[in-house]
This record gives sequence, structure tokens and C-alpha cells, in this order.
Amino acid sequence: MLFNLRKRTFEGGIHVEDYKELTDSQPIEVLNPGEKVVIPLHQHFGAPAEPLVKKGDEVKVGQKIGEGKARFSAHVHSSVSGRVKAIDYYNHPSGQFALSVIIENDGEYTPFEEEKEIKDPFSLSPEQIIEKVKEAGIVGMGGAAFPTFIKLNPPPDKPIDTIIINGCECEPFLNADNRLMIEHPEDILRGAVLIKIATGAERIIIGIEDNKSDAIKIMESHAKDFPFTEVIPLKTKYPQGAEKNLIYALLKRQVPAGGLPFDVGVVVQNVATAKAIWEALSKGKPLYERVVTVTGQGIKEPKNLLVRVGTLLKELIDFCGGLKEDTKMIVMGGPMMGVAQWSLDVPVIKATSGIIALTYIPKDHEQPCIRCGRCAEHCPMGLIPNQLMRLTKFGEIEEADKWGILNCVECGCCGFVCPANIPLVHWIRTGKNKVSLLRKQK
Repeated sequence: MLFNLRKRTFEGGIHVEDYKELTDSQPIEVLNPGEKVVIPLHQHFGAPAEPLVKKGDEVKVGQKIGEGKARFSAHVHSSVSGRVKAIDYYNHPSGQFALSVIIENDGEYTPFEEEKEIKDPFSLSPEQIIEKVKEAGIVGMGGAAFPTFIKLNPPPDKPIDTIIINGCECEPFLNADNRLMIEHPEDILRGAVLIKIATGAERIIIGIEDNKSDAIKIMESHAKDFPFTEVIPLKTKYPQGAEKNLIYALLKRQVPAGGLPFDVGVVVQNVATAKAIWEALSKGKPLYERVVTVTGQGIKEPKNLLVRVGTLLKELIDFCGGLKEDTKMIVMGGPMMGVAQWSLDVPVIKATSGIIALTYIPKDHEQPCIRCGRCAEHCPMGLIPNQLMRLTKFGEIEEADKWGILNCVECGCCGFVCPANIPLVHWIRTGKNKVSLLRKQK
């Protein structure tokens, strides 16, 4: 009966080949890191954490090694036990260098003494939940890596009535969230309840794209034991998992331009984030590991791996049989919004949802815009990307601001459908940075 219902969705977006069959039936395997881990102090939205350790210090699993002191920041914890080899700048998935704690892994994985279990996490007050989420260094694990404790504490004049747990995972190739829903539904649902308690919400909705039929059935079955919770299937379309699009698809609520989900009474959290919250409050476990899908036509043995933060990309790829000879590009994240990597000597961070090895270069050389309008037709935010590109290109920054450039979520739909192969997202990202700078100057 569930699958005969009309699937909810949003306006715009695109349909892409998802390639999820490479790993959707692959169970999560555990991969422990090699002789060293590299843990960046900046692996979240906002300011980097400040180091709490120095070269030569002994650290243990779950020990706080970086403190997020700024309002928008997050604590960082050790994923292994061993000795701090250095605190230095190291390759970062963003393509830049980031100050990182480099640890010699002793292979013992000795837990930090202060890690304690809580018998009844549901008895905690909202303030206690938020504080423990903050101390655990939990961030959004769908890719944005926004500090979770901030999302759980909206302004007093923004009451929350609905929690949306995002199980869409709309990027092609990725199956990390899919496997979590199949293998750990109870942990996700318990985490969702803690989010509900923290925010004072009335109900929980779990949104899942309909290409994940097993996850829908399993989550629906377990959700029956959780009051005020329902699972809603969604039409498979990219970017269904973007917060504003997901809210509209499920609730028909429009987040205002420049606004946030709490402006319409909603908090959205990824399924992996919900699981991390449950583990933090029930086991005293900080966020120092996550599931990563290693896949693509260039990977010999695609897998879903539970990986400790700081593990190098090369180790994940080697564990999956290595690269095929015709591999041309490595992307961290999804192919639509991920970042191409120039080295395999790059660590996994909290936001690493996937590593994709592609055997083709996605786009040909750029051609002049033919004003076909396809970019505007498919934009899920109702923008006109080619106009925003043009305004940015010719320095009309104030005009780009008026045309709503800051509302772009950088999903990549416009560039995907552009027959002229114009890198629209890159131009818009540049324009957004210039608009933000102009606003600060004013």
C-alpha cells in the first residue's frame, strides 16, 4: 500500500543515473586506519577548532584534541590512541591546507577515561542534550557539517513543531545513509527522539527517496514503536535532500529567501547525524568515525566502510582493491557537489560521505550560452543561473545580489543540464563570495 501512494517532491531539479547498485547491497565493513591519522582542526562550518594537545602528547580514543571556541565551530576528538607526531598544516579535502593533529596510531584504540554511558538519555533536559551534543563535536553529516548544537537551539521566537530526518541521500553513487537505515534503524529513531526533546517539536518525519525500498520498509517497521513518527517516501529526484526542497516536498512550507528552516518551524537532521546523537548520549561517544561509500567505475571492489576520522583516502581505496587503470578523477562526496581530489594523501573528515573514482571526465569544453533557459527550468530555487553568471562575470555584483544569488544552494543542476557546458556553479559561487564581501564592507 505504501508504494502506491503518490510520491511527494518539489518543483525543478533533475533526474540523473544514480549508480547506487554498485554498493546498495554491500553491508558496512569496518576499516581501521594505518600507522598514522591526520585529523584536521577545521572539518565543520565556521571557525577552526583550537588545538588542545602538543607534539609528544599521548592521546586516547574520544579525547578532545581541538576546542571549538567560536560561536560557529565544533570540538574535534581523537579517533585513535597513540602519540601526537606533529601539529602542522596538511592536505585537506577542500583542496587547501589545514592545521591538523597528526597522530601515530598505536593500534590499541584505548578509550578515553572520561567516556561514560548514560542509562536513560530520554530523561535528560533539552539543555543537557544540547550541551552533550556540543561536547561530542557532532556536525551535520550530510555534507554541510554545520554544528548540530546550534540547530538544536533555535531562537526563542522560532518555535519548532516538526523534526525532519533526512534519509534522501539524493547524490548519485552514495549509499552510506541507505545502509545506516537498513542496519541501524533503532539508533536513528532514538536519535530523532532526542532531537525532538531538545527542540520541543511535536512530531518526527523521516523522508526517504523511493529508490531505497528496503530502507523505507525497515524504517517504517521500526517507526511503529515510536509515537508521533512517520516515514514518508519521496520521489527520486536531485536535489531532493536539500533542506529547503525537502521541507517543501514534505510540508509544502516555503523557507523565505535568506531564511532558515526554523523560520517555518522545522529542524532538519541527516540520518547519520541522528545516529551520532544517540551514540553520544547513550554511550558517551564523540563523533570520531562515520560511514563512507567508496565506489565508482574506477574502484575494483566498491564497499561501504565504517572509517575513523583522519584515515587517509589511499587506505580506503586500497581496502577496496585499489583503482582501475582507466580512472581519471577522484571525488570526495557526491559527484554533483563533491570536490575533486588532487592527492590520495588526504584524510577523511566528518563530512566525508563518499569517495568516487570516475573513469570519465564529466564535461567537455565550454561553449557560448545559447539562452535556452534549461538552467532556469531545472533550478530548484527558482533562480536564473545564466543571468547570475553573466552579472558576476561582468562585475555587476549589486545587481547579482538583487537577483537573489545568495539563495543558490550550489546543487549543480544548472551546470548538469547546460548544453554549452558552462561552469555555472563556479561563477555563482564566485558571485556569492563577492556579494558577501560587499555586504560586509557596507
